[in-house]
Amino acid sequence: MPEGDSLFRFANKLRPVLEGEVIEAARSHGPGPVPRVQLIVGKRCTGVRSQGKNLIISFENGLALRGHLRMYGTWHVYAKGEPWRKPEREARLVLEVAEAVVVNFSAPVIELIEERALAAHQPIAGLGPDLIDDDFDAAEAFARLRAPSRAALTIGDAIMDQRAIAGVGNIWKHETLFHCGINPWRTVGSLDDETLRALIAKARELLRASVGKPGPDDVVPRRPTMWVYARPGQPCRRCFTRLRMNRQGVDIRYTTWCPKCQPIVEGQPMPPEGPRRR
Repeated sequence: MPEGDSLFRFANKLRPVLEGEVIEAARSHGPGPVPRVQLIVGKRCTGVRSQGKNLIISFENGLALRGHLRMYGTWHVYAKGEPWRKPEREARLVLEVAEAVVVNFSAPVIELIEERALAAHQPIAGLGPDLIDDDFDAAEAFARLRAPSRAALTIGDAIMDQRAIAGVGNIWKHETLFHCGINPWRTVGSLDDETLRALIAKARELLRASVGKPGPDDVVPRRPTMWVYARPGQPCRRCFTRLRMNRQGVDIRYTTWCPKCQPIVEGQPMPPEGPRRR
């Protein structure tokens, strides 16, 4: 799934192509609701930004397109006449400007909404602080994760709750928990305040490093190495213990962790045993 850092990069890719340009043609297709994109034809794009896992394109008439990629969506930019790298039947949105064509493929959510309504529109208004944002509110993020309603959640689920902190998906869940030495099946309520704050700080550091933004010491680090994500059964890069994997969460995605670097602590829910090998 594209995460906050991916959407940040998509916004950076689309901004120089769209911002300040007049939309010469636009079309949208299903499945799902089809926005009336003819309302933005002839209008100038005034901005492109990411917010959590959302990409928002603003126009001079006060309208905005919001796209959410979920699992498989993506944004492409082509020169006029350039062949597309994906089939046209997968195109959900096409925007044409003087020198380029912007295509969204396979996003389940493309909607046109008044810009002023975004502040009250639940998919945006309900988001927690954006980890990549320069003005990230760490205190608000901590308060949201520490809410009583999340105390019994496993931290592997809670860190991906966009209403608590925006931007973390399955990849950065894995890497944040590994770097913090936290077993994914520990509950939020079992973590002390210092640990929870350190987890938020590490998630922010990793996402910002992924997009080339400065870290805590104003140093721009290299894109982070994947220590556990997509490496089940392989040796831990730190201690060489074989990494474990099992399903977790409401959407039962796979979670991989190191049993030694992320140990089970007394009283926590036990990770599932996983399938037995024959």
